[in-house]
Amino acid sequence: METFITIATFDYVHEIEILKHRLDQESLQYFFENEIMSSIAPMYSTALGGIKLKIHPNDFQTVKAILQEMKYNNNLKIV
Repeated sequence: METFITIATFDYVHEIEILKHRLDQESLQYFFENEIMSSIAPMYSTALGGIKLKIHPNDFQTVKAILQEMKYNNNLKIV
C-alpha cells in the first residue's frame, strides 16, 4: 500500500458510499484514508486533510473515468 497514490479527497463519509460500490464493481484495489476517524468525529475531517481515496497507480485512468462519470452523469435524486 506504500505505492498507492491519492486521486481524490472528500469531506464527508456519505460522499464515498456509492463510489465504493462502483470501484468494487470494477474490482479495483483502493482504500479510503481517514474514513474511520471521519465517521467517528466528522469535524476532524478537515483537520486530517479530508478522506483520501488511495488507488494503485495502474488504475489511475480507470478511477479517473469513474470519478468523472459520477460527477457529470449522476442520476441520484433526493426524494
